Amino acid sequence: MESKKQHILFLCGWYPSRVLPNNGDFIERHAEAVQLYHNVSVIHIITDPNCNKNIEIVRDKNVHIAYIKPSKNKISKAFRFYRAFKLLLQKIDHFDSVHLNELFPFGILALYLKWFKKKNFIISEHWTGYHKPLSEKISHTTLKLSKLIAKQAQYICPVSKDLQSSMEELGLKGNYTIVPNVVNTNIFQPNVKSNNKYTVLHISNMVDPHKNVSGIIRAIKNFEQQNIPFELILVGENSKQHQFISDKLKITDQIKFIDHISHEEVKRQMQQADVFVLFSNYENQPCVILESFACGTPVISTNVGGVSEFFPKDYGILIDSKNEDQLVKALVDIYHNKGKINSTVLHNYTKQNFSYETIGKRFSELYKTCIS
Repeated sequence: MESKKQHILFLCGWYPSRVLPNNGDFIERHAEAVQLYHNVSVIHIITDPNCNKNIEIVRDKNVHIAYIKPSKNKISKAFRFYRAFKLLLQKIDHFDSVHLNELFPFGILALYLKWFKKKNFIISEHWTGYHKPLSEKISHTTLKLSKLIAKQAQYICPVSKDLQSSMEELGLKGNYTIVPNVVNTNIFQPNVKSNNKYTVLHISNMVDPHKNVSGIIRAIKNFEQQNIPFELILVGENSKQHQFISDKLKITDQIKFIDHISHEEVKRQMQQADVFVLFSNYENQPCVILESFACGTPVISTNVGGVSEFFPKDYGILIDSKNEDQLVKALVDIYHNKGKINSTVLHNYTKQNFSYETIGKRFSELYKTCIS
């Protein structure tokens, strides 16, 4: 029997906006997956330095965003957020359940909806801040409130078992079930590669303590000694901030620095790459790995966070974080095994496990318990 279509309120601490266009795009894709089976309304509140009014409401179809004028007064800022939340709720018709994205602080608003509006909620969580040593920076008050929010949720849905373990170690008790990130497998598909050079691709936010872009550049300098014609493409906002390293190593001629690009262009870059590299110091479940698989492109990634949970054997190579020698060796191995990688197999794995249809159905099963 087909389940009844609900109206799901996505309550988002992160979401793409005019302030941060790429922030929480993985949440946007979760919402799109859910929308295959349910009606979805999105609420997001964010401080905007360019906002002249205390609160400015902007609506684009089913997405409602409140931009808040900055304030150094924490009480004033909190009041504006609460006022914006109430204004946003007035813009939305009756809804059945709440899908909270980011446990704290937006979970306080989810508690309000549960206690005063009788709306149950589930939580999707992606935050790397629950992992040590980053978790040591979480304040006692934040942790205490987070425990209350977690306990009140119908389900807590981290994107990996590794993230669940970190949250449970902090005392965030609840009903856990893993729901990973999603990939639009109708867009991200294999294609014929037109470039003869061995193309190594990295796409990220370019934050070096997280993504270790400098380590990739140093490894590529050593890889140059293999006398293999290659090109490294670094894609991300302000990617040229790392050019001083390549200039110092005299490897800049082999590297293409590209600023922020559209999702369509991300697909094209992945289709034309021979290997995607993620050399992060910490992660949860990176969307870029799944997108690369969907394009039939193998991946070299550090074995951190929940990466290994969704990384089948022969789909690429896992290496230790910060180990540049292992990265060089992996690049050589992928080069010599290019013809043995079946792009269709990689794509089908992604479609079966991370497509919009698959993840949308997973959430639908959880929503049933919210209204029953």
